[in-house]
Amino acid sequence: MTENNIQLERTLSLKAVVLFGLAYMTPMIVLGTFGVVAATSQGAVPTAYIITTVAMLFTAYSYGIMARAFPVAGSAYTYARRAIDSRVGFMVGWSVLLDYFFLPMVIWLIGAAYLSARFPEVPTWLFLLGFIGITTALNIYGIKMAAKVNAALMAFQILVIVFFVLLSISHVFGVSGIDALLSLQPFVGEEASFAAVAAGAAVAAYAFLGFDAVTTLTEETIDPKRNIPRAVILTALIGGGIYALVGYTTQLVHPGSAFANPDSAAFEIAKIIGADLFASVFLAGMVVAQFTSGLAAQASASRLLFAMGRDAVLPRRFFGALHRRFHTPVFNILLTGAIGVVALFLDVLSAASFINFGAFIAFIMVNLSVIFLVCRDTEARARYGLFKGGVIPLIGAAINLWLMSKLDINAVILGSIWLLIGMVQLAYLTRLFRRAPPEVSFDESSSESSSAAV
Repeated sequence: MTENNIQLERTLSLKAVVLFGLAYMTPMIVLGTFGVVAATSQGAVPTAYIITTVAMLFTAYSYGIMARAFPVAGSAYTYARRAIDSRVGFMVGWSVLLDYFFLPMVIWLIGAAYLSARFPEVPTWLFLLGFIGITTALNIYGIKMAAKVNAALMAFQILVIVFFVLLSISHVFGVSGIDALLSLQPFVGEEASFAAVAAGAAVAAYAFLGFDAVTTLTEETIDPKRNIPRAVILTALIGGGIYALVGYTTQLVHPGSAFANPDSAAFEIAKIIGADLFASVFLAGMVVAQFTSGLAAQASASRLLFAMGRDAVLPRRFFGALHRRFHTPVFNILLTGAIGVVALFLDVLSAASFINFGAFIAFIMVNLSVIFLVCRDTEARARYGLFKGGVIPLIGAAINLWLMSKLDINAVILGSIWLLIGMVQLAYLTRLFRRAPPEVSFDESSSESSSAAV
């Protein structure tokens, strides 16, 4: 059998794929960003997550259709390229690169904020640089720790979340009685306006980043045309349910949106519901989750940059090179580490909103890709019809566009600048849009053989 005919073994069940998607989303992030979402939504965290979950379910439906039509790696980039146009696909890929490129920065920023809340005598910048330094060093040496401890980390996160919810319920019951547990206050906040809740929902979308990652497991999933679309929807639905439940119980403990530091609000609440002991356990869970997430995010970002460099979408000499000794894309790893230093000048809200801009672009284009697919492909049109192939994805695109409009204005400005840079790069690669841009290959089997070593 030739290398081109090698196929991965189909061993993953629907349950296994959904668990992978939930692990990729990092469930504890709902607590990591609780204060920011509460402050933005004026104390209506569960409502913000419910709105975001609805948006993600529409988008998940579209991801399922596209994964069935194009069961290959590349996700939103591939879908837009195949269904719409290669140049549009490039710009979608460029917006996704924004997520990959800056996601490690937000992860490290959240981790540093929580450590700083526990050890206020230590400057936050020291924790941030510690995260960046250790993670960058491990990725340069090619460590695969994140993959090896993924299952254990997921179990630890779920355990911490379960205890957080139970302790929250116990605290509220002990202080205010059973009636308080059925309060609608967390849903309406401090007389929160619809605009405020929508803004909170736009920020809450950060917690869903990665729910579409299950589409990359198509070749390893049993009956993928049936199970992958289901897995995407179940991942978004279960994840959204967890976020809304945790947001509700946490908001019961601390109604409103006033915190000493919104970036580390859940640590304050952990001390209220479980004293210093549980606060320490919570902090350990949060730091471990952020560290391993940062490790994986930086590795993924450097891998995407490497793929783009190898295929001449970015300058090959720098982005498409591997280190002779470590066989890792050292330049890309160092670059993502350097970008993380920008977090010294940002807060979690600004950084998360910036990343969500790229995510919303991708989500919108996946929904539109379904419409283009149904319009162009007779078989798809017969299968899905006007409602499933047109109305549903159009609603999904509209909701995501509306949420994107609620992002922090600075994030919109920076995101627009990022897209403008991408447009300039596209014009250069296509000789002023007169030819198709190079296609990014996600084939790992040829990663090292087709690139230069430094």
